[in-house]
This record gives sequence, structure tokens and C-alpha cells, in this order.
Amino acid sequence: MAQNDIRVAVLGLGRLGLFHASNMMNKVKGAELTVVCDPLAEHAEMVAEQLGVGRWTSDPEEVFADENVDAVVIVTPTSTHADMIIKAARSGKQIFVEKPLTSTVEEADEVIKVIEETGVVCQVGFMRRYDPGFHDARERIDAGEIGKPIYFKGFSRDSGSPPASFIKNSGGIFLDCSIHDYDMARYLMGSEISSVSGHGRILINSFMEEYGDVDQAITYLEFENGGAGDVEASRTSPYGHDIRAEIIGTEGAIFVGSLRNSDVTVQSSTGSNHEIVPNFQTRFREAYVLELEQFIKCVKGDEEPRVTSLDSKINMQVALAATESFKNNGERIYMKDVHQDKVYTD
Repeated sequence: MAQNDIRVAVLGLGRLGLFHASNMMNKVKGAELTVVCDPLAEHAEMVAEQLGVGRWTSDPEEVFADENVDAVVIVTPTSTHADMIIKAARSGKQIFVEKPLTSTVEEADEVIKVIEETGVVCQVGFMRRYDPGFHDARERIDAGEIGKPIYFKGFSRDSGSPPASFIKNSGGIFLDCSIHDYDMARYLMGSEISSVSGHGRILINSFMEEYGDVDQAITYLEFENGGAGDVEASRTSPYGHDIRAEIIGTEGAIFVGSLRNSDVTVQSSTGSNHEIVPNFQTRFREAYVLELEQFIKCVKGDEEPRVTSLDSKINMQVALAATESFKNNGERIYMKDVHQDKVYTD
């Protein structure tokens, strides 16, 4: 450990938590992974052994009380985020938390208040802002290369649906999937979303009806700067993981993203083909490292988070409004009329 390394604990060691822990241990400069925590003690112990981490625990209270931990990476279920963030902040830990910030806007307000009172860093895991392609698009838009952005088109197509046990607790396709595109829409259009209209259907996964969810959705957006856009979310992509975006401006357009998993193309007498991105960890492999590297820089006081707790609250409000619109047959919802976790249709 270097003298100025930030001592980090990862809370929650599911698929993404394990991914973050591995990155912290092996790829993030300026960080030392000192503790891993998971409610399943045997899993926490196994991960610690696999990664070579010196300590593990099944009790997050031990992490919050540990003076040798400077920062925490929270990758626990969304329902626990508010409690985890508040306890971490009040114990003086700097915070990285996976999206969404909390389960409700009311909880988000409480969390934001505590963050402001304690003065800790709180960065939220909307990793697309750290993807080199999306970030380059933002810089080109800011430089005026396409004039004024007037239309955003984004989509997130997953190669298959999660099981019913996940869908039951996910909050729905707008909150689970489209929230990333809402964040990108705000980020790349340089404007807040003024209204939303959500639509969706079940095309393949009939079990979703029991949970009021769909496997194919679209959200129509309008922006405060006069622009418009649409966001597609799909859990039915048969060809691979597909995340792309288009931003049309008054003087040009920018296209972000690719289906290619590598720059290798195979050609034969039967045709030409290339490998398609298989999953989100592969698609955003670099972004996941870059967001944690910036978090460490923020803890050291060198930078400010690119995604704040307020950004996360706004993204959540948009997702909840889109969900409510979908439940009300696509009625337009104006974001100015969104209060706490209740929304009102026109």
C-alpha cells in the first residue's frame, strides 16, 4: 500500500459487487481494497481468499466502525441503500453507491440532506458517463461539432431476461434499464427532461405480467431546451448485448456504441461475421474502472464526481414518471409536477 492510497471496503459481493471488488484490487490506481463484506459469511470469506483481501465480514456495522476504512463501495440491494449511505456518511466514510441511489425519492431527499450535512463524497454508479465513447460524444457536443442537439435516441437491449426472482424486486424495466438512458439523455442533450410518456408490452416473457412489468418498452422524452427523444429498453435481444445512442444536432449527428466485441472480422465463402458484445460487464469493462478511479480522485480532493446524488435523484424521478405513465396508458407526465415519489398526469 502506498502512503496516500485510499483504504476501501466493498459491501455486497453479488455479480457486480464482485466485479467492483476485483477492479479495486487489481486495476484502480490509488486504492487499497482492505475489507469485503457480504451477508453470506462463507461467500465473503471465499471472495477474500480469491482476491487476496486481508479481511472479510458479514456485518456492515463493522465496516462503518472501522477507522482503517476511508471509503465504501455499496453494491447491496437497492432497498438497503438509504440506510447504508446514511450510516457510512455519519461515520465519515466516503461513498460510491451503485444506481439507483435509493428506493424512493423521499429516501433520496433524506440521503442527500445527510450527505450535505456530513460533507462526504457520494458518487453514484451511472457508469456510461465514464465510457470513453459516450464521454467523447459529450465533449464533441460541447465543442459545437453538431450544432445545437435537438434529438436523442438511445436503447438498451439485453440478450435475455433475468429470472422472475429478479424482476419481482427490480422496480420495473423503466427503473432498472431505461434509467441509464435517461441519464445519458440529460448528459448529452445538456438539458433537463421536461416530460415523459412511457409505453411497453410483453413480447416473450409472459411471467412478467404477474409483476406488472414488460420486456419491451419505449419512453418518449421532451427537454427543457426544446429538444425531444426516445429511449428503448428490451429484454428480448436474441443477438447479444446492444447499447447505443444517437444525438442529432442542427449541424450534424453523433453515433455512439458498437455491436463489436473486438475488431476481428471473419470472412469466408459463406459470408462475413464478427463477435457481438455478450454482456454489460464486457461492454463497459473500461467504464467500470474509470468511474472507480475518479471516485478515488474525488476522495483525495482532486476532482468532483461526474454523477452526483442529485443526478441520481433526477434520473429516478424520470424513471418513476415513465413507469406511472406506462401504468396510465402512456399519458404524458410533466416533470415539474413530480413531487417526492408521487406523480400526476395531465
